[in-house]
Amino acid sequence: MTKTDQTVVVESQDGVAVIQINNPPVNALGAGVPEGIGEAIRAAEADHALRAIVLMGAGTTFVAGAEIKQLEDLAWGRGPGAPNIHKLLQRIENCSKPIIMAIHGTALGGGLELAMAGHYRVAVRSARVGQPEVNLGIIPGAEGTQRLPRLAGVEKAIEMCVTGKLLAASDALDAGIIDAIVDGDLRSDAIIYACRIAERGAPYRRTREQRAVLRQSASLEDALQTGSNLARKLKRNQVAPLKVVEAIRAAATLSFEEGCAQEQQLFRECATSDQCRALIQGFFAERAVAKIPGVSKQTPPLPINQVFVVGAGTMGRGIAMACANAGVKVAIRDFDHAALDSAMLAIRKSYDSSIQRGRLTQATAGERLNRIRPQLSYAGIEGADLVIEAVFEDMEVKRSVFRELDTLLKPDCILASNTSTLNIDELARVTRRPDYVLGLHFFSPAQVMRLLEIVRGKATSVQSLTTALAFAKRLSKVGVIVGNCSGFVGNRLMFPYMYEAQFLLEDGATPEQVDRALQNFGMAMGIFEVEDMAGLDVAWRVRRELHQFSAPGERKPLVADALCEMRRFGQKTGKGWHTYGEDGKLSPDPEVVELIRSLSRKASIPQRQFTDDEIVERTLYGLINEGARVLEEGFALRASDIDVIYVNGYGFPAWRGGPMFYADSIGLKRIVERIASFEREFGARWKVSSLLKRLAESDTTFRSFDEARETKGEQA
Repeated sequence: MTKTDQTVVVESQDGVAVIQINNPPVNALGAGVPEGIGEAIRAAEADHALRAIVLMGAGTTFVAGAEIKQLEDLAWGRGPGAPNIHKLLQRIENCSKPIIMAIHGTALGGGLELAMAGHYRVAVRSARVGQPEVNLGIIPGAEGTQRLPRLAGVEKAIEMCVTGKLLAASDALDAGIIDAIVDGDLRSDAIIYACRIAERGAPYRRTREQRAVLRQSASLEDALQTGSNLARKLKRNQVAPLKVVEAIRAAATLSFEEGCAQEQQLFRECATSDQCRALIQGFFAERAVAKIPGVSKQTPPLPINQVFVVGAGTMGRGIAMACANAGVKVAIRDFDHAALDSAMLAIRKSYDSSIQRGRLTQATAGERLNRIRPQLSYAGIEGADLVIEAVFEDMEVKRSVFRELDTLLKPDCILASNTSTLNIDELARVTRRPDYVLGLHFFSPAQVMRLLEIVRGKATSVQSLTTALAFAKRLSKVGVIVGNCSGFVGNRLMFPYMYEAQFLLEDGATPEQVDRALQNFGMAMGIFEVEDMAGLDVAWRVRRELHQFSAPGERKPLVADALCEMRRFGQKTGKGWHTYGEDGKLSPDPEVVELIRSLSRKASIPQRQFTDDEIVERTLYGLINEGARVLEEGFALRASDIDVIYVNGYGFPAWRGGPMFYADSIGLKRIVERIASFEREFGARWKVSSLLKRLAESDTTFRSFDEARETKGEQA
């Protein structure tokens, strides 16, 4: 055995050099790895006793791409980015001995680009391949847009690169990306495959010379236009998906060398863009949320094997499905037989829909359904490790439930509330287990949405938090620890955003105009469409529960309460801010516009017209200002935590990085100037956050604020 580099190990067997990449955890192509591979190939090519070469990854995967930290350095102008592997790819393709890439786990990004330079590729059946670079705001930068269409054709290359979705090994075989699937031992079977190829003799297939599957010019434009349309539809307003179509055009119309040069130019344009920086920041922000001051990594989470959900409404049944989907046994209890039947019917319909769409097999759906136990009593709750209350959003109702539950549960059972706004400490006070009480704020639909706000009460123990974070991860959700304030973090910021949008209507805008402006900005849905989906009665109840707009002289929105009094609660009643047909499609409602104008006239509110930019500023700057307050008061640990919450729970465009990152990109001085002008025009509700003002005056950013706080924490 010969080591050419600490991350690359070479062995020989049956006249085949087996080069193994050993750079855990994912064999990323970090510094030293490409050099080690290159030297191993050079030595193997020079060894006359060797007939072929197999390149594979150690551990659980082939190569999952480049190191994201290096891409971050490139995006922020702090370094050259990932190592240049173009010479390595050329060495691989020009090798006089056949090189077989043996793939297990994943071959992603630079990993697939490395594999495609090999003469042949074999994979285990469980392997997956993909070019997901668009998810980080870039395009493949190591000749991936040039080799992939030569193997799979223009359409498949566009589909993979634009969507960023991974292909199973069987699909990759059908597409021509890999040459064989092996069902035995990957190493042994790859060596056998390599020996067969060597016996055939040279020349060995070079991917860059393959043109048979590239589209002819007669249909190329149609394929490229279809790809551009797909990019605009799936990745609205994003640059990289359109750039990747340009790069694939180059593959089909230029020489390989010219196409690679075009790819490099487009890659650099993407890698230094605001969108790339935003998406990379989101990548690292999601990993940072698990770092909680005072919470050691050595604190073991409690085991969660049995979950009990109290309440079979929309949230309760969604939480039950989220648990069942993750392999957790869950009981769902409701005192009302009809409510329980309705919940189980909805759960079955959801699984049936997934089966019809091909997302689940009948067997898998059946297994998940069997994990959910509906019941009218608390039978078996004494064995639960976690109980999640998901009843009506009313403090007295929840207190009553918590008192009862506390007497039934084992001592170390965590008792959580799915409340979206109410005080966790008030609930903890009616129990004998305040250290085991916290909030688990799921977002609707709970079985789909990735965000889980974990609300920390004054007495919540470190172990309870650690357990909640582990539970979120098990459910494939992003768990974010937040403080216990009114609305927590997500909804607290939502209030000024939502109510300023309503004030805009009273000042002269329409629901359709506001929604359109926000969607054009990049929001997944307009605010009034969001309210209709959530139910106007929910916010109506919250306003009363939290005594909002009770301060003397405070401007109170007029229209939402009037709509609720008319029983216009949104999609569930067919009418809200908009009207919904039997197919669920939204239509503007002139009756709502007339109601808005009538109430504005009665209140003597002056009318004016608004641009989309003004609408975005009036709504989002209020959200950002409140975010700064939440951060200053310590209810959010990091500005990036707020960004994670809004990207994963509220439809904020990931390519803008979240509201706080977006504020940085605009410039905090500009934000403060506009908020100050709104304060002069509209009064105290627009008072500038002291933290926001301080950061603007010091010409710094929320990102720098996070970095300084992290450094201070490390030093402490």
